[in-house]
Amino acid sequence: MFSKFFEPNSVAIIGASSKPLKVGHELLKNVIDGGFSGKIYPINPAAEEILGLKCYPSILDIKEPVDLAIIVVPAQAVPNAVKQCGEKGTKAVVIISAGFSEIGNKKLEEEVVQVAKQYGVRIIGPNCTGIINTHQNLYATMESRAGKGDIAFVTQSGALGGAVLAWAIEKRIGLSKFASYGNGCDVDESDLLNYLADDPQTKVITLYIEGVKNGRKFFEAAKNVTRKKPLIAIKGGLSAAGARSVASHTGSLAGNEAVYRTAFKQAGVIEADGIEEMFDMARALAYLEPMKGNKVAILTNSGGPAVLATDALEKLGMKVPEPTERILKELDFLPPICSRKNPFDLTAEGSPENYVKAFQAIFSEDYYDAGLIIDVPIAWDARGATEAARLLSEAIKKVGKPTVTCWMSGHLVKDAVVVFEENKIPNYETPKRAARALWALWSFKKEVKK
Repeated sequence: MFSKFFEPNSVAIIGASSKPLKVGHELLKNVIDGGFSGKIYPINPAAEEILGLKCYPSILDIKEPVDLAIIVVPAQAVPNAVKQCGEKGTKAVVIISAGFSEIGNKKLEEEVVQVAKQYGVRIIGPNCTGIINTHQNLYATMESRAGKGDIAFVTQSGALGGAVLAWAIEKRIGLSKFASYGNGCDVDESDLLNYLADDPQTKVITLYIEGVKNGRKFFEAAKNVTRKKPLIAIKGGLSAAGARSVASHTGSLAGNEAVYRTAFKQAGVIEADGIEEMFDMARALAYLEPMKGNKVAILTNSGGPAVLATDALEKLGMKVPEPTERILKELDFLPPICSRKNPFDLTAEGSPENYVKAFQAIFSEDYYDAGLIIDVPIAWDARGATEAARLLSEAIKKVGKPTVTCWMSGHLVKDAVVVFEENKIPNYETPKRAARALWALWSFKKEVKK
């Protein structure tokens, strides 16, 4: 069934508009400009053509089959639009339109659900911002078109989803699928999780929820996911004020914080503190293999950031142990000014070549489970940071241990960060963020063992 949503051969936009900045116009434009290769049908009884495409008065006037319908008409017109989809045989419908249970109009939403059930139609929405399958160039949304990747994002909040899509483009984070399900009158977060659990294009699932209607269903879906791939979640509405906001936003009951946290833990869900952390963790889990244990080697050219990294890792229950005698011997090439303890501090001797030799020495035996490499370049000559990134990218691939980097100093290291991104090596701007990402790798491994 979900292939009709995410892999359709044809899409109809019911409520397509010829007026720029109208939702029906921007959504249609996104589907066209995104490169969707299937048939696209604008539906508007008052127009003959929109954006160069023939316009139809109704979905029933289209002779060919229609796999997916996106509805962007006023709320009162939605039940009839869904009815016509059912009569057409279109079983997958996304309702962008708002004005339902989120504003207390439960009766209208129930009417939509009843019509859909009558015809065997499945609905995502209402009150949502659409869906994306980057691997099929399907951008059935009015939001930004994120690039291809391995991470799926499911969100109850459409506007937050739109913000994340725009942010992902800026941060060069690729997505596999995106689904904003809004009020979840039919298809809910659990249905989407079960679909994505078996999606070969998705390595990691990220989730923003404000409340769930069926706790047992969600728990089973989450367990189903974590048996196969990582699931990282943010639960909105944990505070009293946040819970009130949730009720007026999507019409959901926020639920008890302790209940959600217990359910997340028992289902193997990794809980994130915010969007940035969620995608920090997701990149590590999508790009790297899980850690076999919790021993981390820190390689740096600056003591301060290494201390912060050590503190962060230890607080998370990870270890930064001293090296073995064999590793110490491999590090004999380092000048006396360098520290051969963990953290391994190259100080001013942190040339690109020394970074690589030290990294190879540290992992010359199977002792450490992961690496965290830190670089703080000098302001007047940051060229070495990029060369070190290039050489280390090759070394990291050859060694094969999960390794994250922390190239600090903002604009001074932007070229180096691009090198890491091109090589699927996650870089983080602070030691704490790098430590949390490694913790996610270790945490998922622990849950898999359970």
